Amino acid sequence: MNQRVRRLLLFIVLSSVIAVAAWTLLRFNSLKRLALLQPNNLSSLAGMRATDPDLWTRALEKVKEDRVGGAVEIPPELRHYDDRHWFLATQVAEVRKLNLQSCEDFVDLATMIERGELVSLPAVTDNYILFGVGARADGGVFSRYIDDHDIELYDEAELRDAYGLLDSARSKLQMEISGLQKQLAALKTGDRLNHRKRKGELQKEITARQEQLKSNDEDKALLDRSYGQPDNRQRLLRDYDSLQTLAKSLGGRSFNLDDSSDRQAMKVTMLSSIRPEALKALEEVAKDYHDKFDRPLPVSSLVRPEQYQNALRKVNRNAVLIDTPPHSTGLAFDIDYRYMSGEEQTFLMTELARLKKEGRIEVIRERSANFHVFVFVDGKRPGDELITASLDEASGPLETNHATKAPAKAESKSRSVKTRRNSKAKHATSPRSGRQHKAWGGARRNPRNRR
Repeated sequence: MNQRVRRLLLFIVLSSVIAVAAWTLLRFNSLKRLALLQPNNLSSLAGMRATDPDLWTRALEKVKEDRVGGAVEIPPELRHYDDRHWFLATQVAEVRKLNLQSCEDFVDLATMIERGELVSLPAVTDNYILFGVGARADGGVFSRYIDDHDIELYDEAELRDAYGLLDSARSKLQMEISGLQKQLAALKTGDRLNHRKRKGELQKEITARQEQLKSNDEDKALLDRSYGQPDNRQRLLRDYDSLQTLAKSLGGRSFNLDDSSDRQAMKVTMLSSIRPEALKALEEVAKDYHDKFDRPLPVSSLVRPEQYQNALRKVNRNAVLIDTPPHSTGLAFDIDYRYMSGEEQTFLMTELARLKKEGRIEVIRERSANFHVFVFVDGKRPGDELITASLDEASGPLETNHATKAPAKAESKSRSVKTRRNSKAKHATSPRSGRQHKAWGGARRNPRNRR
């Protein structure tokens, strides 16, 4: 009898141990999958800013939890107007009304942060999580974005190094081209088939090296145009100094601008900013959503400089391309609804429609699984006369990624010289560093519709 009891107890203990081990393994694999599903390893990009890693993990799990889909009825407040340019023109009008400043690059963004025009958001709170903010930020050298071109920023020593690298690369390419040309000239005409094949290969290699040499020379010409004039040189050096100052204390930590991972982290921190007026609306919506569903609101985008916007456009058709987009003002934010049930989306759209009826925001539901929200600074919508006058600024090829007709079903889970050491600079024509922030009503360069 005692032996039987001992065997039974042993069986119970072993079963418990196996169950606990299995649960631990499943949970570990689940968390690992969550991390791998993030674009550009988003968990590490945004989560590295979280002061409470456990809160970040729990929030991420709740956002991506399985739930039932369900039908979604899109209210008219979240659809396009009959004149599809009116939506963007309303945001343009708000910027014109208040002569708001925006940011074209990370230097401009740093200035806005230093002046206190933007506030930095934590990576996660009980009510919201920054779910995708800065996902496309890279570790490249900081640069000025002037006339649609990147002008990389250096201090004096780094500038000398940049010129040295270009000169070294040019000498190497010239030697390689010369060697390949000698090989080409020394080819013998024995086997005609093999001769033709080898000749084609050598010509292809020579052409590739010549293209690299051309690009290298253009990079050097860009440096000469940007840093060759004393006034321009001093402005660019001051821009670099201002970034160095901000990097010493931003978001509760310091950043080393000589380290690519620190540059990337600093960019993510800067992109996690928004104007106080927009933060107030975001927190209101996030609290209502959290109180209803016990989930954090997934916020996928906040402020975006035009430079970052242009890079984002390559992967996000909604990153629009007019002269100074709404996100560059710090008044816009996006909410990711891809994992939300029909009930969650409907509740959220009802809340957003209410704020729009009150004249506090402009909003639209995008088919790319985001709600785009733009907040009016004084809580008052611009007048129709000013919106009408802004239509020209907002005109151009229209995006089709917005709700327009029939109700939709709930979406299911979807599943520069080179960098300081290696990235390529783009070509510029007339650098104008150190200019003032440009208000939206300035000279138009690219009148294409963007949000």
